[in-house]
Amino acid sequence: MSGPEPTAPPVAAFVRSRLQAIYHTLVRLLGSFGAAAPQRNFGMLGALGVAALLATAAWVAHSALRSESRENTEAAGSAQYRTAPARVPETAASGTQVTLEALPPFPLQPSSQGSISRRAMIRTIFPERPRLEIIKYVVQPGDTLFGIGEKFELKPETLLWGNFNVLQDNPHSLRPGQELNILPVDGTYYEWNTGDGLNGVATYFDVTAQDIIDWPGNNLPQDIDPANPQIEPGTGLIIPGGRREFVTWSAPRITRANPAVARVAGPGACGSVSDGPIGEGFFIWPTTATYLSGTPFTSYHPGIDIAGSTGNAIYASASGVVVYAGWNNYGYGLMVVIDHGDGWQTLYAHMNNVNVVCGQAVFQGNVIGGVGSTGNSSGSHLHFEMQHDAYGKVNPFDFVSP
Repeated sequence: MSGPEPTAPPVAAFVRSRLQAIYHTLVRLLGSFGAAAPQRNFGMLGALGVAALLATAAWVAHSALRSESRENTEAAGSAQYRTAPARVPETAASGTQVTLEALPPFPLQPSSQGSISRRAMIRTIFPERPRLEIIKYVVQPGDTLFGIGEKFELKPETLLWGNFNVLQDNPHSLRPGQELNILPVDGTYYEWNTGDGLNGVATYFDVTAQDIIDWPGNNLPQDIDPANPQIEPGTGLIIPGGRREFVTWSAPRITRANPAVARVAGPGACGSVSDGPIGEGFFIWPTTATYLSGTPFTSYHPGIDIAGSTGNAIYASASGVVVYAGWNNYGYGLMVVIDHGDGWQTLYAHMNNVNVVCGQAVFQGNVIGGVGSTGNSSGSHLHFEMQHDAYGKVNPFDFVSP
């Protein structure tokens, strides 16, 4: 049984009806022209009529075709974003494995939102492992304790505690060419001695025995006996978080009443001195340069290091009497100490030259010597300390400014 005949598109039917109407009109006109030819001459008029009808037919056909073309374009554009209902292959319904070729095409949908692409990484990045062992570092010209500490992300105290045999707890002992222990973590370093116990060592450094055992770089077994650990003498141990008191090499309090107390400090000690001027109650900056060259005031460095070129003037910070003038055996080099008579004492160290003598009265602003690099010093600077009978050694920046 045959199906219904296909229906022509609307535009095609419109053109066909218009052309048929024009055809019948032409037939009637030509018939009337032929019947009237014997009486009148309509040759020119007939030709003009035919031409007009043909032009009209062409215009109608052209308009119809343009309209149909536009409709087809719009239909094709909208069909691009329409998706047909998904057709499930028969093989999928029966449980048979479906291949990629059997699936319906996946339509691409336009998106107004952007997307983030994933960049290919051609290299594998491994996290940096923490250091567990001690390494060695050779001191370079211009190095300071703080600078080395910053380089290895360690506190300056750790460098002193890890290198007592080299620095003797004195930052001014730092010299180019020295080989320092660089601990992997802030704390202290200890070399094991015969008869030591982990509990005693831990108590001295203010940690627990387990803190020492747990540090992987010490390579100690977890079941070790803290009382009798059987550690080989001379073995170096890292004490993470450990601390101890510093051995101080600074000058003692020297008064005008008893300056001889400083005889143990070196040949610059004075004998008896007569009374002299009293301080003004305030202090002035002791040299020409106005910035620090290295170590600031700390518990292990009870003064400030002021920058300066060799020979720059050093001034008495306040009036008083000289109670020490000369060489110091504990790393200060050429040194001057002034007692101000009101409980205050000022100290000037690493001098290039000393312009005063024991017992001399000096007044605020007098030149007492020149900046230098004598004693334990790695470059020209002035080491300046302030001490009070009631407060002890204080930070000079709390009492004097450039």
